[in-house]
Amino acid sequence: MLNIMLVCSAGMSTSLLVSKMNKVAESRDLDVKVFAVAEADVKNNLDKVDIVLLGPQVRYLLPRMKEMMEPKGIPVEVVDTISYGTMNGGSGFKPSFKYGKRIMNNYNSKEDMYG
Repeated sequence: MLNIMLVCSAGMSTSLLVSKMNKVAESRDLDVKVFAVAEADVKNNLDKVDIVLLGPQVRYLLPRMKEMMEPKGIPVEVVDTISYGTMNGGSGFKPSFKYGKRIMNNYNSKEDMYG
């Protein structure tokens, strides 16, 4: 299973996007679990994450998160503002594409994700 941790300020604003991303994963029969945490809880979840996505409101954390995660082999990316703002569960996966080979193997093309 590929575990994607979505980080935001308080862990609450991302809950709708997480729900939609998990529905997309389920509908596409992907072995993916997306969960949200507040910035303060990141360190408590390091043992169960493969990819870290940052909400656009915490993009300023990118350098610090990369410094913390990349030595552990955990990639960190920012969800784009439009995907986040529209709560598009399919395009929420976009930053994961280059890392989540297990996700991409279930698609004919990236565009399949956006339906």
